[in-house]
Amino acid sequence: MGKRRITLLFLALLIACPLAGCSRKKEYEDLSREQARVIANLNQEVSRLQDDLNRLKESMGDLERAKAELESKLKQELADGGLSLAMGERGLVVTVLDRVLFDSGKAELKESAKLTLEKVSGVLKSRVPMHLVYVEGHTDNDPIRYSGWRSNWELSTARATEVIHYFIESQGVRAERMIATGFGEYHPVASNETLEGKARNRRVEIVISPKKLTEFGTQPIVRT
Repeated sequence: MGKRRITLLFLALLIACPLAGCSRKKEYEDLSREQARVIANLNQEVSRLQDDLNRLKESMGDLERAKAELESKLKQELADGGLSLAMGERGLVVTVLDRVLFDSGKAELKESAKLTLEKVSGVLKSRVPMHLVYVEGHTDNDPIRYSGWRSNWELSTARATEVIHYFIESQGVRAERMIATGFGEYHPVASNETLEGKARNRRVEIVISPKKLTEFGTQPIVRT
């Protein structure tokens, strides 16, 4: 009986070992397939990121050329100090002080402001025709007393919207590119403790974004 048990055990081992080998081989094959899938996904992600980087470089090149043209067209406004240009993370920012665009407490464009905005709109159409444009209104922290607005939010939003209406209705800028925002007094760039600081805070910022309308297809554009 002892010899028979040994023989059976030996046969069982002979059978089991190849099966174990097959099992390990299958594990290796499954692992290789998973590794290949992960590598393929990573390659796709790298390719997508490279495409995004190339598009961003192209967009930033557009903005640099737009900045150069605006500097040429707006020499007088820049020299007078009522307007400034800056390139930042958000894109190309054209900052126009409220005294250039509006009378105190008002949201109707001055006639003299329209020539300035006409120069800006020309660049929007020729140099950056597909880029999104955020028009942002800002005020100082003086409370509304006599102008009839409920708060500085309403005034800042109305001013941003007024600029957008001029771009669209008078200058033919595509409406779907435009986004209006009113920040009221809550995003100052200077201290509201001085008259000079208050004057700097009362402004409209025209932000030409690196993002393009084509990146969003025909879906509504929502800024978060």
